[in-house]
Amino acid sequence: MMPQKDTAQSFSDTRVPSFLIGGTTSGSGKTTITLGILAALSARGLAVQPFKCGPDFIDPSLHRMVTGRISSNLDLRMCGPEFCRNTFNRRLSGQGGGVVGVVEGVMGLFDGGISSSAALAKALTLPVVLVIDARSAAESVAAVLKGFEVYDPQVQIRGVIFNRVGSERHVELIRGAVEKSCQARILGFFPRDTRFEIPDRHLGLHMGEESPLDEIQLAGLVAAVEKHIDLDALLSLGTSRVTNQVDSPPVVRGRRLKLAVARDLPFCFYYEDNLAILEKAGFELLMFSPLYDQSLPAGMDVLYLGGGYPELHAEALSRNVAMRAAIAEWAKGGGVVHAECGGFMYLCEELIDLDGKTHAMAGVFPATVKMQSRLSRLGYRQPRLRMDCLWGKKGEKMYGHEFHYSMIERMDPDVETIYQLEDGRAEGFKVGNAVGSYIHLHFGQTGKNVDAFYNYIMQIQKG
Repeated sequence: MMPQKDTAQSFSDTRVPSFLIGGTTSGSGKTTITLGILAALSARGLAVQPFKCGPDFIDPSLHRMVTGRISSNLDLRMCGPEFCRNTFNRRLSGQGGGVVGVVEGVMGLFDGGISSSAALAKALTLPVVLVIDARSAAESVAAVLKGFEVYDPQVQIRGVIFNRVGSERHVELIRGAVEKSCQARILGFFPRDTRFEIPDRHLGLHMGEESPLDEIQLAGLVAAVEKHIDLDALLSLGTSRVTNQVDSPPVVRGRRLKLAVARDLPFCFYYEDNLAILEKAGFELLMFSPLYDQSLPAGMDVLYLGGGYPELHAEALSRNVAMRAAIAEWAKGGGVVHAECGGFMYLCEELIDLDGKTHAMAGVFPATVKMQSRLSRLGYRQPRLRMDCLWGKKGEKMYGHEFHYSMIERMDPDVETIYQLEDGRAEGFKVGNAVGSYIHLHFGQTGKNVDAFYNYIMQIQKG
């Protein structure tokens, strides 16, 4: 893996080659195509800066796997337009020549309204490369492409890549129909090849930290992209005007609070920009592993457990009795805790896996969660605070996303909740100063709530 590059400086406005890779549907192959393009451009020595449209955690980790660079989530609904524009500029700022911006879309190009890939492309004035799965059609794909071109003329579909093409004859049929009726430039025909497919599971593809593509597979993917996709034409599709961007300095505080962040294979779902926002707000991040470590980081002031896959590691997490006890002692002693989705599941008393086996967890919340074979909940959430709490004042709105296969089978009815959701549900379970929720928050448009979080901890420590 290449070393991480994540700097932002002041520099003159410039034009940067950039584009969004979208698909006609989910499953069109845009993630594989995106990874191949990221890797191939990086192999050419370019500074490739990836981004992900939408709230997904997995694709950004795969981007980082092949580029060595943090991939930011750009989500107009969850993060807000200002955050998306500023983040896009900041990530592309001050990197000198040879920088390229690549945004991977989400679902079908127009799916999701304000949160769609098309909306983001318009907001950032990005040309679009459309990936079309051609495995079960030939000339008909021209009609599909034409429909996408005319559906919203403000979306600049400049190029197209046909994926899972079977033969030269297949290519000829597609090319003839497209060149006769469509405007987008044909950038390539990518062959059917299962060697490049990334394994998946209930929450999506495997994470980048798990190296789902080994070096041989990645090299093969790069070679295939170089052979079948016209990268020079891709780079010439268009540029974005990157405005002068100065990375804002950290907030000056009386002292930095030590934020212990659970980060390992069971707890790997974090928005990287959230961590950066927390650091700028006065927190020092201390990474630790509930899976392997025996104790919490020394001198910590607050505990943060993100989401991930605790159900896949439930037996090992349960066996680490020392860590479970340390977390329970911290929470029951009044320590501040924020836990999201998988982190919340770990803080319950029990987790029941898909085989029906019960695993003892940390026991902060008097609850049992149970894995389901089908998706339990999915969607954007805008929780309002039901009370003054660690995230701010009663009535304030926050932003996030919910996506999980488990459900609460048992929860003590006396447990308080701090969130009121749009659908009427009460969420954000509170025991002492510990809060657990299925919602993954993003702080892109709620910086004041991060300040409230800092002040809450300081107030608790003052007694």
